[in-house]
Amino acid sequence: MIDWAAFLIVFGAALLATCVVVSLYALGTRLLSVAGRVPVVEPVEFTDAITVMTPEQLRRAQRRAEKAAKRSPLTEGQKRAALTGAYACFTACGLAVLFGLYLIIPYFHG
Repeated sequence: MIDWAAFLIVFGAALLATCVVVSLYALGTRLLSVAGRVPVVEPVEFTDAITVMTPEQLRRAQRRAEKAAKRSPLTEGQKRAALTGAYACFTACGLAVLFGLYLIIPYFHG
């Protein structure tokens, strides 16, 4: 017999937690770019299924990120606040994941 009420509660909690974690990560990434720290990913060799940035494309992306950071209309205090907010979002995201693991792990003891 399936307890559908419990199933729906777990489904709703998982959906809500997923939305919270993804939203916090997205907000943290946005605040990071507003603070002038645009994340540029170094090229890595993968299989043919994934497009890899060439070193020239990476240099251009880094130059664009540096130009955007210089053109930012924000004051240094505002950039610092955005960077602090980004780190707070990433921390909250990590804590939410750890809390989820804390809730799940005790039930695997046997």
